Amino acid sequence: MASASNPSSAAVHSALFARLIKVEHSVYALPFAYAGAVLAEQRIPSWQTLVWITVAMVAARSAAMALNRLIDAGIDARNPRTAGRELPTGRLSQAEVVAFTVASLGVLVTATFFLSPPCRYLWPIVVAAFIVYPYTKRFTWFCHYALGLTDGLAPAAAWVAVSGRLALSPVLLFLAVGLWVGGFDVIYAIFDLDFDRAEGIHSIPVSLGKRRALLVAALSHLAAVALLLAVGPLLGLGWSYLAGCLLVAALLAWSHVDIARRGLERVGMRFMTVNGVVGLIYGVVAIVAVLLAS
Repeated sequence: MASASNPSSAAVHSALFARLIKVEHSVYALPFAYAGAVLAEQRIPSWQTLVWITVAMVAARSAAMALNRLIDAGIDARNPRTAGRELPTGRLSQAEVVAFTVASLGVLVTATFFLSPPCRYLWPIVVAAFIVYPYTKRFTWFCHYALGLTDGLAPAAAWVAVSGRLALSPVLLFLAVGLWVGGFDVIYAIFDLDFDRAEGIHSIPVSLGKRRALLVAALSHLAAVALLLAVGPLLGLGWSYLAGCLLVAALLAWSHVDIARRGLERVGMRFMTVNGVVGLIYGVVAIVAVLLAS
């Protein structure tokens, strides 16, 4: 292999790390972080604040995904669906991923010093969630919601980052994102149903079967929408927020109908794309609703 100082080698490594952390999936959490910040201040925060929230979020997600890959490397190597990932194939070494994780955590901690003072002391809670989540699949079906609530820290943390305090609204956002992400992770787990049963890995599809798992996912998304809707009156947001939440609900409903009509095997990972769009739409909805209400 070419030297790491070689530009082509550096580009290859950058691409490998981007795939390792699935950087394109940032659309799930980042828009909710921006929404949390805007809803907390009831206006667009300063560009400096937005930059540091972005840095903190990207660093946090990078560390979380790298930790997940490190902790689950053995499971990934045995699963035909994930055996081609960067760690099982040796395209990235464990030492490289550990170094990447430490660097990401360093950036996260640094970013907290440019946000509200409580962030400087609360970041260990976030890191603890990153470490605990990957182990939950080893002993509980609640693992899907452990992942969801870890992602749900994004809007709550962004709220604290700009306001320095908590309130009922960010708690509802935290729970809403937890149910939303947890719901589509239940669907995602269906792809590994046979492997998880053979390996003794816990999941809702393993516990309840495919059909009931899809029902649980649908109910999770219904509850998530209800929580998002509840945020509107608490913050005095108007019709635009309501309309946006109904659009989110329609997209989620369409995803479930599509799976019921065509089957998950034919839909494939398309439902993940829909969920990415949901995150982007909610972020825009929250910003527009605040601007119209101000």
